[in-house]
Amino acid sequence: MKITYRFELRKDWKNKNGEHPIVLNIHQDSERRKLSTGIKLWPELWDAENQQIIIPSDRRMDQLRKKYDHDSVLKKDLHDYQSVLAVMLKKLNDIVMRHKLDRIPITLDILIPEYNSDEDNPGGSNRKIKVNVYDFIDKYIEDHELSRAKGSIVVYKSLRKHLKNFEKSRMKKITFEEMDYDFMLAFKNHLLSWETTHPKTGTVTTLGNTSISKQLGTLKTFLGYAKRRGIKVNSGFRDFSVKKDKLEVIALSEQELNKLLNLDLSKDARLNKVRDVFCFSCATGLRYSDMVQLKREHIKPNEIRLTIKKTREPMIIPLNKISADILKKYESRADPLPMITNQKFNIYIKEICKKAEIDEDIEIIRYRGAEKISQVFKKHDLISAHTGRKTFVTLSLEKGIPAETVMKITGHSDYKSFQRYVNVSEQRKKNEMERAWGSPNFN
Repeated sequence: MKITYRFELRKDWKNKNGEHPIVLNIHQDSERRKLSTGIKLWPELWDAENQQIIIPSDRRMDQLRKKYDHDSVLKKDLHDYQSVLAVMLKKLNDIVMRHKLDRIPITLDILIPEYNSDEDNPGGSNRKIKVNVYDFIDKYIEDHELSRAKGSIVVYKSLRKHLKNFEKSRMKKITFEEMDYDFMLAFKNHLLSWETTHPKTGTVTTLGNTSISKQLGTLKTFLGYAKRRGIKVNSGFRDFSVKKDKLEVIALSEQELNKLLNLDLSKDARLNKVRDVFCFSCATGLRYSDMVQLKREHIKPNEIRLTIKKTREPMIIPLNKISADILKKYESRADPLPMITNQKFNIYIKEICKKAEIDEDIEIIRYRGAEKISQVFKKHDLISAHTGRKTFVTLSLEKGIPAETVMKITGHSDYKSFQRYVNVSEQRKKNEMERAWGSPNFN
């Protein structure tokens, strides 16, 4: 007797935030059962036909938050919810397959209790599951290793290491139940005092406020995920706010970009190619990860049509003289751009910018607790692959392109996240002043 599953958004019930519960309907012949998923959604976020959660654009998400006057739902929550649904189906199918291999008939009266008895089921039961923190982190990493960016997984591995160190320093086991406001504050202080010494060089490494904020934010995200999976989590962690220091935005001026474009690298093919790829990013706003996936089929007359890797949203990027000339230069290649590894790219672009004499002194200020740490670098030492995208935003605004248009090209739908990439340079202030008040006329 075949067992079938179908998720359903219940229209007959909703909470005060306008969210409806998702239930799993299980059928076997005339028998029916329902399992709670523990997930509640706004109707606009559920695709009944494709049986999946809709991941909207930032703009659409803002519209829904205003409509329902509720702002706690995050896009990363929706990705986690989709994982919960997938895990539920996998666990149910695993039980059915196990019975089949053992030649034991399976009915819904057997399947449902067996599923509910699993201490790690993602929905269903109203009881709270008590599990080891580190085992759950390991399982989270395993479940998301293929669907999340590599950098995100590295952060969770780092969080696991720091929690272990914290546990060792205070000589008390960490549990989900104790992770309240006071725990978050104590963990923050532990990160502030943490340091490690390199065994060979003797170099001492500490964590600045930016890294600490990343760890604390990741822990809050993880605890929210655990709570949705039925883990008994102390809700006090939600009251702890994570403050982030503003970071400098390193971008090239138009003069510096022209220096790069005009730099004679004809005798060094390695650096010549890296310079072209970097300038292509400066002229399109594309991330390194999107330039890597760029194929011939993405190149259309006067534009690029590409699904952005980070947001998974389709984008149209108009070509200009610089980007079109670079594509034409490599038109005989199978791939549009001569890409190399990100690590080598970041090394080579610093070398190129040094040759181009992009050597302005830049002060970088970081904080460790209340301690201000100031360092001065040559600008070429601060250039990386991502500088190209920041340069595109900055120069586009300087040239008078409206912010809304730039955001449309780069894929930013939220002005708050877009604003951090905007380097309000002296030239931009001068341009805007002259545009508003007229140019000065000095004899």
